[in-house]
Amino acid sequence: MVADLSLILLCQLAGEIFVRAIGLPMPGPVIGLALLLLVLLARDRVSMLARGPLRHGAVEGTSKNMLAHLSLLFVPAGVGVVQQLDLLAQHGLAIFVVLVLSTIITLMATVGAFLLVARLLARRRETPEADA
Repeated sequence: MVADLSLILLCQLAGEIFVRAIGLPMPGPVIGLALLLLVLLARDRVSMLARGPLRHGAVEGTSKNMLAHLSLLFVPAGVGVVQQLDLLAQHGLAIFVVLVLSTIITLMATVGAFLLVARLLARRRETPEADA
């Protein structure tokens, strides 16, 4: 399990190094996750790679164990909120309004994107493709 966790963290570190070296405006762990996906896909295609932490199911099992304890990662955020209760008391209404408005805007954008894609797909189905 230690080797499997090390592989996951190594991919995250590689993603972080890549993002900082290139200067990409995105989180390094996202690149690390994509790298881990590529490694796992390569493992599934090339049987020689299925050894050690890459043996079938090892990384997957470790990640499932990590996900089972994901709620522990919210404890520091909760402590941070409790430490900033005075700011919440001062700006609580403004924070609430911003959260509600941003949620509504996000939902509207999601619905708009869904409707746009649905219309484009409907048009594609209606127009017969020319046989060439």
